[in-house]
Amino acid sequence: MMPLLEARDLTRQFEVSQGMFKPRRTLHAVNGISLDIRKGEVLGIVGESGCGKSTLARMLLGLLPPTQGGITLDGTDIRSLGRKGMARRVQPVFQDPYSSLNPRRTIASIVAFPLEVHGIGTAAERRKRTLEILDKVGLPKRFADRYPRELSGGQRQRVAIARALIMNPEIVVCDEPTSALDVSVQSQILNLLMDLRREFGLTYVFISHNLAVVEHIATRVAVMYLGRVVELAETATLFKTPRHPYTKALLASVLTPEPGQGIPETGLGLAFPDPLNPPPGCPFHPRCPERQPQCSSLEPRLVRFDRDAVTCHLYEPGQVPAPTQ
Repeated sequence: MMPLLEARDLTRQFEVSQGMFKPRRTLHAVNGISLDIRKGEVLGIVGESGCGKSTLARMLLGLLPPTQGGITLDGTDIRSLGRKGMARRVQPVFQDPYSSLNPRRTIASIVAFPLEVHGIGTAAERRKRTLEILDKVGLPKRFADRYPRELSGGQRQRVAIARALIMNPEIVVCDEPTSALDVSVQSQILNLLMDLRREFGLTYVFISHNLAVVEHIATRVAVMYLGRVVELAETATLFKTPRHPYTKALLASVLTPEPGQGIPETGLGLAFPDPLNPPPGCPFHPRCPERQPQCSSLEPRLVRFDRDAVTCHLYEPGQVPAPTQ
């Protein structure tokens, strides 16, 4: 099956100022990522803050050009589609629903705005379509003439989802869509996203740091560390038999509801990696409990298992990987 969205060797660098009298330094926010997403899939992307998840999302949306590499949509380079062409087929849902909604516009105006920009339909037709899509996301038509400040966080996120769906896109990129919401509301939004996926045949890229959320919604998961994908696997496989030591540590850090278990110990220490000063060799080796002598000097290669993959010396030919936990 041909991928719907495919990224090949994506790299994105930023020049970062170190002060008035110091030279600028290069930050590798995304470093050689390759992904393919098939129609109907939900690709979850997880990792610690600063690993490059949101930068990757902006590139997949066509909002940020890669420094190197390319992205194709149905085999077509997205650069040839233009901003409007991408917006018709790929739409975002961002983390903070309030900051992504214009406070001076009514809900109906916000949701219908993409139709206005693309010159689709008359005013009456746009209004009718807007009321229909608001109903699909669980907002009665009485909300149409209200303003974002009059809505709760969960209701505002429903508006953001309605705006994303008004153009009938094929792919929706969700960047931490529930992290700004109360826990009681998160499950409602997740269930809504799953219902809409089935009804509209949507494909999702779902970016989150919450592993429990990703396990619930994703069909495949990519684990990122310092701008790289260190493991890619089907959701059930990754959560049952993780391969990469970093994935194992992330899963070990998830709080358990069992009484008396206390706070889990990941063994990774308290210091986060510095993307401006990445270590030589494997970027994870300073924190890795399974590091080998070559990890400090040689960068590991991507090892594939059908559609699954892992970037770790333990799985290179001739190595005997440690048992999964």
